[in-house]
Amino acid sequence: SEMFIPEPEPELELEQDHEQETTPANVELEPPIKRRKKKSVVWEHFTIESVGPGCRRAYCKQCKQSFAYSTGSKVAGTSHLKRHIAKGTCPAVQRSQQQQQLITYGSVPAKMPTSDTPRRRFRTSNSAVPFLAFDADLCRHEIAKMIIMHDYPLHMVEHPGFLAFVRSLQPRFDMVSFNTVQGDCVATYLKEKHNIHKVFESLPGRVSLTLDLWSSSRTVGYMFVTGLFVDTDWKLHRKLLNVIMEPYPESDTAFSHSVAACLSDWNLDGKLFSVTVNQPLSDAAVDNLRALLSVKNPMVLDGQLLVGNCLARSLSSIVQETLASVHDVVKKVRDSVKYVKTSESREEKFVDLKDQLQVPTSTVLAIDDQTRWNTTYEMLVAASELKQVFSCLDTPDPDYKDAPTAEEWKRVETLCFFLKPLFDTASLLATSAAPTTNAFFHEAWKILFELSRSSASEDPFIGDLAKSMQEKFNRYWKGCSFVLAAGVIMDPRFKMKLVEFSFSKIYGDEAASYVKVVDDGIHELFQEYVTLPLPLTPAYAEEQNGAPIKTTAAVAAEAEPEGSKSSSNSNNNASGLMDFDAYIIETTSQLEKSELDRYLEESLLPRVQDFDVVGWWKINRMNYPTLSKMARDILSSPVCTVCPDSVFDTTGKEMDGYRCSLRPETVEALVCAKDWLTAEKRDSASATASPTVKME
Repeated sequence: SEMFIPEPEPELELEQDHEQETTPANVELEPPIKRRKKKSVVWEHFTIESVGPGCRRAYCKQCKQSFAYSTGSKVAGTSHLKRHIAKGTCPAVQRSQQQQQLITYGSVPAKMPTSDTPRRRFRTSNSAVPFLAFDADLCRHEIAKMIIMHDYPLHMVEHPGFLAFVRSLQPRFDMVSFNTVQGDCVATYLKEKHNIHKVFESLPGRVSLTLDLWSSSRTVGYMFVTGLFVDTDWKLHRKLLNVIMEPYPESDTAFSHSVAACLSDWNLDGKLFSVTVNQPLSDAAVDNLRALLSVKNPMVLDGQLLVGNCLARSLSSIVQETLASVHDVVKKVRDSVKYVKTSESREEKFVDLKDQLQVPTSTVLAIDDQTRWNTTYEMLVAASELKQVFSCLDTPDPDYKDAPTAEEWKRVETLCFFLKPLFDTASLLATSAAPTTNAFFHEAWKILFELSRSSASEDPFIGDLAKSMQEKFNRYWKGCSFVLAAGVIMDPRFKMKLVEFSFSKIYGDEAASYVKVVDDGIHELFQEYVTLPLPLTPAYAEEQNGAPIKTTAAVAAEAEPEGSKSSSNSNNNASGLMDFDAYIIETTSQLEKSELDRYLEESLLPRVQDFDVVGWWKINRMNYPTLSKMARDILSSPVCTVCPDSVFDTTGKEMDGYRCSLRPETVEALVCAKDWLTAEKRDSASATASPTVKME
């Protein structure tokens, strides 16, 4: 039998005798009894009433059933009262659950613990047990959302263990099948997609795309198409738009087919600005993409805004080839680190020796993960700083025999020197916030300049290493330098000045010709924005204090008498005066400086570290109504196709076997919906990382 230990008696409510005798004035009264506050949760559901001399009973507030409480000095405790409420034996509670389909959560547990459970567990600050309505549809939605957010397999809803778990939580929930949860996930995807469609409908600027091709064990490819754009509030967004299965990923039409499918799916014809791909393309594939860009964007540099390579993939490729060129030295360092880190006793000897030698570094050794090159770089840096300890380790530990030589340590230091700018640039890409295009020109030209200067070194190892890295980085620079330069030109802290300075360092006497190419290109692009149709021209209403900007034509139209407007319009059309109006605008603009020229001639802003360049253009869009639109599109043009946590990957992405077994539409729904559901958190982090700069 179960033994119950009575809890301490709660406060006894003292009853006053209605037939009290009058106390004489000269008789001193006894001090009043100090009452103790009831603490048990049961008193939220029971009241105590006297039923006779010295006898009290507890009455349930719900069903009015009475229970023994105290007789004379004996107290029954509260365990039986807790069981009445917590186990659901109260008829009133049962009826309420059946009628309203309510389930109980909160202060009273589903199953009452035994009496030896500490009383503290039942204390609560709630005045009543809260009830939450059971909603089967909501449960289905939450299961679908859980599967999407955590990449769980759809078939988990049919796993016996999961079925038992759900049944223990809520027996009345009818568990869904694979087909049902698949439909729920697709429904969640379609709901979120509808919201993004609304954003695109009101989008004031253009969209840039990134294409990241994933492989699979089934020889089909999956193209991840991501869109970057600046919204009406001048906030930069990065959203995964499509995951398209490509049956023949090696074909020259795979990338152009995915772009065309994305534009059709999202109604983005005429709104595409640039495309960035994750791998070098064949000439035929590049021609197909540029032809598509020129058709979809007939006035944006004739399809020339095609960034040939992802910066993260380019850096990863260069690092891997560089590490492979000195594989023997890297392996020797890795083996030394592994020797120390795989034994606690050896690591203790290493730390003791480091303390004895008083090596001034707090660097901690770690074995690298060869699928992420940043860990290899960090391992080499840490080992290099502790080279003195490694060189002397054979004294306290005779088993350590294969330490790198002094010459090999020198090569490690040289290698770290060349890898550092690549590591710094990749780290910028790996930030949670999506950095704008202007952030990478400075990083890229510094890499190229250091490699160019080092390639002339008299040291054969340094010269050969630098030449090899320079040759690989030049391939990236050749295809991306204009987009990177355009981004930094739109930064009011640098403009053309940084382009001129950096080109003089890189190209020497030939710098002027390269600067002219960039200058001509940026002016040509601006002229195309001037002539673009609504709503991307200056005539597009930008509101300030609720009033749109009025163009010269609009002002003239308002000044025209009401009665003559319709006849004047017809006369203009008939007599060809619209061409004359265009001529007036063109010749007038030739006499006046353009927005771009005015912007470039103005003084540079001070270089502050936390500068939100998109926010600056938002503030100054009234001064540069056309140029601000061009800046918005340029600054959102991506240089990287991968998400931040994949920047340092040394292997390409591969779709797992389970998702390959699903329908392509289901794969797209699962992957895209996860990106969209987590976008709010990501955008919040981006806003925190890039505060708006207020300019006086």
